[in-house]
Amino acid sequence: MQPADLNTNTTTLHIKNMTSNSCIRLVKEQLERTGFIKVQHIELGEAQVSYNPQVINENFINELLKNCGFELINNKETKIVEQIKTSVIQLIFYGNNSNSLIRNSDFLSERIGQPYTSLSKLFSEKTGTTLEKYILLIKIERIKELISYDEMTLSEIAYQMGYSSVQYLSNQFKQITGMSVTEYKSSTHKHRTPLSKIINN
Repeated sequence: MQPADLNTNTTTLHIKNMTSNSCIRLVKEQLERTGFIKVQHIELGEAQVSYNPQVINENFINELLKNCGFELINNKETKIVEQIKTSVIQLIFYGNNSNSLIRNSDFLSERIGQPYTSLSKLFSEKTGTTLEKYILLIKIERIKELISYDEMTLSEIAYQMGYSSVQYLSNQFKQITGMSVTEYKSSTHKHRTPLSKIINN
């Protein structure tokens, strides 16, 4: 062990705009490319890292992350909102369950360690959008992705996303996007919104 290693600190960085597995890979690569940062663990929204604060600091890390579209979060309430966002994305894009409101609320409460009502209130106050609407918008983007893959029938997509019927899914889809699922499926340009741009906060 070199003398500098004796001063290495391990800390958890909370990172804004991490919305996919590719974001995880990019952040890990950017941090470790410096040669001064060791990523111990990384997932959507946060990374546990070790580095020598005498060599680099969080301002350096933040500038590094900003160069590729991310940034550190230091405000407690902002951290919780970002945790909510990444948890919703993780549940809907990678959880592969029916995403009922009860499951959503239980999952978020357990993951973040606060009552769903408190999380919902904070989310609305900080973003101007209800948590229920945000969950719906993320579900719609997941449906768009599944349609684009063209590997599942609409019935299979409806079942996977927790809808009782294709008609219910299509009605909700049209309410948000302005077109039915069938119209979207047959369209030449299938517009998708980046998950980090679903809401502006």
